Amino acid sequence: MAKTKTGKRDLDSYTIEGTNKVVRAGDCVLMRPSDNGTPSYVARIERVEADGRSNVKVRVQWYYRPEESVGGRRQFHGSKELFLSDHYDVQSAHTIEGKCTVHSFKNYTKLKNVEPDDYFCRFEYKASTGAFTPDRVAVYCKCEMPYNPDDLMVQCEGCNDWFHPSCMGMTIEEAKKSEHFKCSDCAAVNNAKKSDVSFPLSPPGDGKVDSKRRKK
Repeated sequence: MAKTKTGKRDLDSYTIEGTNKVVRAGDCVLMRPSDNGTPSYVARIERVEADGRSNVKVRVQWYYRPEESVGGRRQFHGSKELFLSDHYDVQSAHTIEGKCTVHSFKNYTKLKNVEPDDYFCRFEYKASTGAFTPDRVAVYCKCEMPYNPDDLMVQCEGCNDWFHPSCMGMTIEEAKKSEHFKCSDCAAVNNAKKSDVSFPLSPPGDGKVDSKRRKK
């Protein structure tokens, strides 16, 4: 019997097995890992195609979790954080478990309720070299760490910087109840100014209070 050439054709969409959920190019999906003890993989669909035998395949761009990157998970990585990698692959559409949403970092921080299928991405990751884009981000607090949306932070009314309660010697409960907060630097400056106003017994000396915060 002569072999017939199997031709591939692009599909507009694919309905996930056992559901009525439809996925298309550009959608983010959860994909079943080979190891049952591993969390679902997350990928962005680039293309949906079928061969001559009606086997449906998806070309995907993988998201990596911090644990899968060079250097691993760090303190500032959120529990729902992903990195968009340069790793592309072709997988059977049958391995798609469900849809998910990968938000921008800015939009994720605005969510009132984070659902199980909500994730966020603020870095692109080059799997071959372990390089990140961007390679620098803003840091906050005295610990000079990037923002982790899982951690509560409080804003100083003086300098407008953000701080971890633990770095300020506060408990989470104290931070939540606090209506007004000033970091130790601003509080020290404020106290010095109050002292000058309350006790003007002698002219100010040569030593002046520097109210400028240290630049990072």
